[in-house]
Amino acid sequence: MKICELDTGAPETVRLVTQVWTAACGPDLAITERFARFNLEPAAGTELAGCVALHEGSPAGFVLASVTLHDVAGLQHPSGWIEALAVLPEYQRQGVGSSLLEWAQTWLAQRGCTSLRLGGGLRPFVPGLPVQLDREAFFRRYGFQPAQTESVVWDMAGLLDRYRPPDALKDLAVSVRPLQAGEEPELDAFLAREFPGRWRYEFQEHLRQNGRPEDYLLLWTSRGVDGFCQITLEDSLRPLDRFYMHGLPRPWGQLGPIGISAGCRGQGLGTALIDVALRFLRERGTAACIIDWTHLRTYYEKFGFYAHRQYLILYKELIRRA
Repeated sequence: MKICELDTGAPETVRLVTQVWTAACGPDLAITERFARFNLEPAAGTELAGCVALHEGSPAGFVLASVTLHDVAGLQHPSGWIEALAVLPEYQRQGVGSSLLEWAQTWLAQRGCTSLRLGGGLRPFVPGLPVQLDREAFFRRYGFQPAQTESVVWDMAGLLDRYRPPDALKDLAVSVRPLQAGEEPELDAFLAREFPGRWRYEFQEHLRQNGRPEDYLLLWTSRGVDGFCQITLEDSLRPLDRFYMHGLPRPWGQLGPIGISAGCRGQGLGTALIDVALRFLRERGTAACIIDWTHLRTYYEKFGFYAHRQYLILYKELIRRA
């Protein structure tokens, strides 16, 4: 077995990542080349690298890792991630995954990382380890441990033809509508005030890559923007593959992140925002929706959503290497 670094910008790497990931993880977690291409472009302020394990010249598996280059998205620098690790079924349990993991850990440690997270990077393949893959024992063996809080998150699924507003919905003096050209500074100011970390960073990345403004919905009160949510449709900037909706009826849609000003919480604004967002998606033909990467399972069940996929959030402490 030979380990070779990947050219993450090459078309052949896009094909390799798509094919190996899908074969290794199965049809429920299949991805397209569009998704792989999107994720193989490093997020702003990060460095991405990977390697492939070759058996007689053919790919057996690959790993991708990323690290922050400076303080970004409210994250402690340096922050490191194992973005993806996949081994073809015929090469599993032969040391391939161990070798790939060791390469990624060494690469991250050389860039100053003292801890790393499995999944959940700024261009995530997954928020954590998909429980359905039954690979927790492998990562535990190599020192990964569950997060101290919120060690499990879910993707929640809902069928919008069955959607009914929750009983808790109130008639509030608010307006919810898509972001319009020229309003970007108002949303950025809201995020800087209320969610100055990753969510603001993702909005700025959306603008940098000429994402569609209407993929953000804003909740307006008498004092201005007091809430937001992001949606993803088939033709949005970020690919819907990321939400692994296989088995749900198409057309697909996604909702999240979702946030309300701290001083306005507990008043029903979040419920009103989600209700409008779900009806907005349904009016655009969305049949099934995912609210991803959440620990608020009970809350979203009030909207008729159910647990679609479960992930473990795993971290590992590293010894700094020269």
